[in-house]
Amino acid sequence: KIGDGCRLQPHSIVHAEVELGEGVLVDSFAVVGGEAQMRVPDPNPTSGRVVVGARTILREGVTIHRPTKHSTVTEVGPDCFLMAHSHVAHDSKLGAFVTLANNVMIAGHVLIGDHAFVGGGAGVHQFVRLGESAMIAGNAAISYDVPPFAIAADRNDVCGLNLVGLRRRGFSNEVLSDLKRCFRAVFLASGNVRSDAAHALESGLVGKTPQGRHFLDFFAGGKRGFAQEIGRAHV
Repeated sequence: KIGDGCRLQPHSIVHAEVELGEGVLVDSFAVVGGEAQMRVPDPNPTSGRVVVGARTILREGVTIHRPTKHSTVTEVGPDCFLMAHSHVAHDSKLGAFVTLANNVMIAGHVLIGDHAFVGGGAGVHQFVRLGESAMIAGNAAISYDVPPFAIAADRNDVCGLNLVGLRRRGFSNEVLSDLKRCFRAVFLASGNVRSDAAHALESGLVGKTPQGRHFLDFFAGGKRGFAQEIGRAHV
């Protein structure tokens, strides 16, 4: 399904079981809906769907693979910008306004929140979550979850809050102050970020804004563990 106003540039490929929202650009040599890259052959060559939201831009050489099961979806949200040669693997889901810079590698089953930014050449391990407005530095290697509104660099190193990005989104000083308190409650406490986040939420002293609660709630889920501040062990 090709939405109104889509542009398919020369040599771009859109496979079966793909849905493009309105105004999507698929630039030259991009491939949308290709077979998942797996050593075990896919028993159903038309398994699942790929959905690309309205106004999303897929630049040259971008690849988005379909999921591994017929009932599932690989999804890129609306208003995303996937720069040249970035890759979104099977079963991954990107929220709205996500940016992937050149040569970003997103593995299978990755979840990326709204307004996240992943720098050029960064690689994200399968089943990892990148929270809302997270910022991943170029060439980073991310194999643990990165919480919402945080910056991560190098190998799973959390460097603080993405304050520039949050201010650009228009968050108030009240929200920024609450997020700073939440960040300190999680990353400057015992070292077990999951339990520290739960205790902070229960205390009622932090997480007084929706964004703060969202930050703390993030640590209740996930399969991979969490990125930590530089110099601390990963939990």
